[in-house]
Amino acid sequence: MKLHYDKETDSLYIDLNTRPGVDSREIQDGLVIDLDAQGRIVGIDIQHASQVLDLATLETESLPAATVKLT
Repeated sequence: MKLHYDKETDSLYIDLNTRPGVDSREIQDGLVIDLDAQGRIVGIDIQHASQVLDLATLETESLPAATVKLT
């Protein structure tokens, strides 16, 4: 999983895996999900991120240690 913030558009994209998205759906104003060919969520786009999120804080809880990769 990767987080991508675009300062110009003030959007935060959460890339959940490497499967390509083939469809997008706005499920709420400013919240878009990307789906793969099987209809599974592969990404989440949060528009106006700095207005709805605390971008200064990133915390994780209960992630399996074997899968945690810090870059």
